[in-house]
Amino acid sequence: MHPLICTHCGEWDGVPDTGGGEHLLRCSSCGLTRPFLRLPLLCVTGPSGTGKSTVARKLLDRLGERFVVLEQDLLWVGGLRDPAEEHRLFRSTWLRTAAMVQQSGRPVVLCGTVAPPELEPLPERALFSGIHYLALTCDPGVLAGRLRARPAWRGWDEARVAETLEHQEWLVTEAGRLRPPVTLLDTTEAGPGETAAAIHRWVDATAGPAD
Repeated sequence: MHPLICTHCGEWDGVPDTGGGEHLLRCSSCGLTRPFLRLPLLCVTGPSGTGKSTVARKLLDRLGERFVVLEQDLLWVGGLRDPAEEHRLFRSTWLRTAAMVQQSGRPVVLCGTVAPPELEPLPERALFSGIHYLALTCDPGVLAGRLRARPAWRGWDEARVAETLEHQEWLVTEAGRLRPPVTLLDTTEAGPGETAAAIHRWVDATAGPAD
């Protein structure tokens, strides 16, 4: 079931209409409303090298019974690498995918580099009750060292390292002013287990602990 295709008339709704109710979508063509579970999307973000992929595997053990933990690069394939509009095709595909996964009743924890300005303006944002952001950060010198130590095939030249450090500086500076604001978590001195525990606490505080 595609979240933007009406199950009655088959028309495509480019802009999801949630006016029919909290957990309903309404077709703009035929007016039919259909059940649709709108849950929060939890984004564990931050620059490359701050530990997102490593900690995602540990989050599966901690959160797997209540949440679906997904790594954003899973869909980083040729057909979605179009850089137009801040990789809008890639972002929109992820929002639709996460929205459909959440119809199982389990919210998605999405691990990958993303910021509110890249998701909040998209039409698919309406498929969620809210999107929450926790950004992993790291001391700039430590982060640069991690990136330079990566295998050569990953292409981390000095220009790319500098771009990543610039992105982190922007994120740290603007985190509290973004809408919604981004929570920061420094991983400089923390191992993967400690970072996973901190993310677990943030998830519980944001989405609510298990009953």
